[in-house]
Amino acid sequence: MNSLRTVWFLIGALTFACAVSVPRSLQLSSDKYLLDNNLKSAEWISLLELEPLPSLDKISFKKLEEMPLKEAAEMLNKLYHLSKINHRPVDTYTPNTSDIDALLTTTTNKKINFKLSQVVQAAMKDSDFGKQVVTIFITGLPKDLKAVKEANSELIEAYMQRYYKLPLSLNLNQTYKAMSSEEMSSDNSGELTATKKSNANMIVIDLGSAMRNFKEWITLDIEEMGINLGNLLAELTDKAEVPQELIHVIGQGVAAHVAGVAGRQYSRVTGHRLRRITGLDPSQLFVSNKNLLNGLARGDADFVDVIHSSSYSMGTVMRCGDVDFYPNGPNQVLSGSKNVIETSMLATCYFADTVLPLMEHVFPAVAATSWKEYKNKNGYGKRVFMGLSTDFDLKGDYILEVNMKSTYDPNTPLDKQMDYRSMHKPRKIVDEQLTRMY
Repeated sequence: MNSLRTVWFLIGALTFACAVSVPRSLQLSSDKYLLDNNLKSAEWISLLELEPLPSLDKISFKKLEEMPLKEAAEMLNKLYHLSKINHRPVDTYTPNTSDIDALLTTTTNKKINFKLSQVVQAAMKDSDFGKQVVTIFITGLPKDLKAVKEANSELIEAYMQRYYKLPLSLNLNQTYKAMSSEEMSSDNSGELTATKKSNANMIVIDLGSAMRNFKEWITLDIEEMGINLGNLLAELTDKAEVPQELIHVIGQGVAAHVAGVAGRQYSRVTGHRLRRITGLDPSQLFVSNKNLLNGLARGDADFVDVIHSSSYSMGTVMRCGDVDFYPNGPNQVLSGSKNVIETSMLATCYFADTVLPLMEHVFPAVAATSWKEYKNKNGYGKRVFMGLSTDFDLKGDYILEVNMKSTYDPNTPLDKQMDYRSMHKPRKIVDEQLTRMY
């Protein structure tokens, strides 16, 4: 049996012997708790609730896709709590950078496929690389999952539209201004293509697909993976001459924590901080080192912003950045999505919406400490915007209301709203250019 399964068996036996309970923050010793120890007794979780959990080998991403939303969320929470009781060494997983697929878009919209270990060599194939913003998107789940593929395609397409002035996928003439015809031309297939060079580059690192199963996802060594990535980013600055103030790293799910570690390693190597790290629904940390700062945290870059879309399931409710956004509140009841994976991908979809030209301010939010405070209009401070154009001087927690049927107008009747997932159906031109990755 693997080490985690063994620990679970021992804990189950201890349950019957002692019939004890531990708080949901989970007690590490007689006087220490991993998280918040100021919880009411009603928020405690009995070890009896943990006993029927399946082994990691019995859980798959496909199973999470098929499980009812609430059932899967409860199972993940129990696994998380159980992992915090475990004091024994756990075998962690770190994919080799030479096995991780990556893709780079040049300033002329050429696509270069490579392995992560060759990122510097790939960057140097573009003579204009790093002269403007470099966006680095790190995926957090395998791309063969339907919700992941759709969300990632939405984000990549949004950047292609922003960088290369490709047209919007949907006819929204009544809402958005049409692109200037001088900026586009038609190719032989009849599709519109960009005729101007971009002023930016994008790198997609498919870490998510390097985690082949749930066990590898839950035991990912974010510290080692983040250090490896941080060293490569430092090489980009050193050899490809990319200034740190032009680097924006976006981490999805568990990759948000990898991005945080990478930011810290980059600072250790270069003496400078990355300009920005964005966390899209940072995952709960099932494996952590109590002697280290674990996961994404403010200070990992000049500015760290976070969007939480699946608190208490795949994602964490814990603050991770200078500013944390909680659509529908920090204790939101999961609804509107088919499964926990789709719910986690909402953060990516929200951010993608704000990357689209003229859509930067579609998610207004206010500072608040709870959903109740927000709903009672007791939030405080100025209205701010979640997403790409978030102000770098923001600090604290912000809440906004998002209708699960539409990311644009929560007050529009449901029967008149369009499903926001139809907003980013990839155009043929974008799909063909990303065929090898998505």
